[in-house]
Formats: sequence, structure tokens, C-alpha cells
Amino acid sequence: MAIMITSKDNERIKYTKSLLKNKNRTRESKFIIEGFRILTLAIECKAKLDYVFINEDFESKSEHAKFLNELEGKKIQVYKTSNKIFNEMIDTENTQGILGVVKFTEKSLEANLDDNSRFVLILDRIQDPGNMGTIIRTADAAGVDAIIALKGSVDIYNPKVIRSTMGSIFDMNIISATQEEVLRILKLKNFDIVSSYLDTNNFYNNVEYNYKVALVIGNEANGVNDELISNSDVLVKIPIYGKAESLNAAISSAILMYEIKKYLV
Repeated sequence: MAIMITSKDNERIKYTKSLLKNKNRTRESKFIIEGFRILTLAIECKAKLDYVFINEDFESKSEHAKFLNELEGKKIQVYKTSNKIFNEMIDTENTQGILGVVKFTEKSLEANLDDNSRFVLILDRIQDPGNMGTIIRTADAAGVDAIIALKGSVDIYNPKVIRSTMGSIFDMNIISATQEEVLRILKLKNFDIVSSYLDTNNFYNNVEYNYKVALVIGNEANGVNDELISNSDVLVKIPIYGKAESLNAAISSAILMYEIKKYLV
């Protein structure tokens, strides 16, 4: 049964609100997920769900009440609060009236990139949360084995990133790492580093990709940094047939991931 909380000064309320900030998510190793669908995916994927909040309207639907019974069976604590207080714990306007707090473990590259991995995505300072979430979701669909987010990228547990992943945050092996260790370990594991780069004559669909590929997608404004470019085995670009100067980072990554995947199946 849900425990009712009526005061906005309650410690559980204040703690949950604190997780809207990156520094607190990092310190506590926890993040917020919001919405009925992503909560059900979290359960399906056996995410480490710490506790759940619902607003006063959530239980009105039979499928929602059934889900709460499932949470009770799994001994996951549910708290209930007013719509007004609930809305202070989320960053969306149109809520479904449920959020969860999930525990995460920071992953090291050496321990989490196994020898069976053949397709890795490296994200170099991706800043936009929507781009980051869409790239994670697309990588999941394209069968990428691991995503490596380099220092300077947006926090993958940012609520906007989480929403954009549409649940793929629970399916993907996402690792934070420094550029130095990425270059060292990927070379040791015989990956070809393929970087998206405008100043090359290699069109992405005229290249034969090798057995193990690490695809680098660069910052939205500045592209892939110079050190990664100089350490790349292959540089590729996507042709622009119209007048646009460039493609969105998420769109570019999708085109390149699906092309490379054809060589790895």
C-alpha cells in the first residue's frame, strides 16, 4: 500500500527533487524515470528500482492499479502525494502521474567491454539531451554492443536524455571513460576507429568496414576532436546533396550505424 506524503518539506520529497540536478545524481548514483511505460520497462529489464512516487490521480486507471500491485509484490515502496507536490519532482508539463528512482553503477571500460564486442559507439562531447537520448535509442535498434560517452558529454541520466531513449537506457551497455583509456583499450582489442569528419573524400557508403568497429560521433558544433581524428583508422562523411550545411548528430549517427552494421552481421 502506498504511503501518503502531504508535506513538500518531507525528506523523501526533497531528496527526490534533488536528483533533478546532475551533481546529486552523480553523488547518489541514482536517477529519476517518469511515466508509466518507462516504469514498466524498468521492471521488465530488472532495473534497480529504489522507490516509486505516484500522484493522486494515478490509481484511477485499472492498469495502473494492477501495476501498483505488481510493485507491492516485488517489495518496491510506493509513495503517494498531491498533484502539486508531484509536479515539483519532475521536469515535464504533461505527466502520467508516476515516477521512479533508479540506482545505477558507474561502469569502467576495461571491465565492461568484453571480447565479444564488435561494434562500439564513441560519443565525443554530445551536448544536447535530445540528441543523446535518440542516439542511445538508435544504437539499441542498430545492435551496437556498447556506447562510450567521453568526458564533456551531457549526463546520460539527465531526465530529457532518459525520456528520449524510450527505455533503451536499460538495454544498452553505456560506459563513461576518458579519451586516453578509450584509445588504449580499443587499439589493444583491435578495433578500427571510424570517425565522422567533413574534411575527407571518403563517403560512408563507399568504405568497407572491418571486423571490429568503433564509430566516433562528434560534438554538434565542433565535430570530433583533433586527437581522435589523428588516431582514427578511417574518416568518413555523409554527402550533402542540398543546401544544408550539415546533418543533426543523431541523424548522422543513425545513417552511419546502420551502414556499418551491414558489415558486422
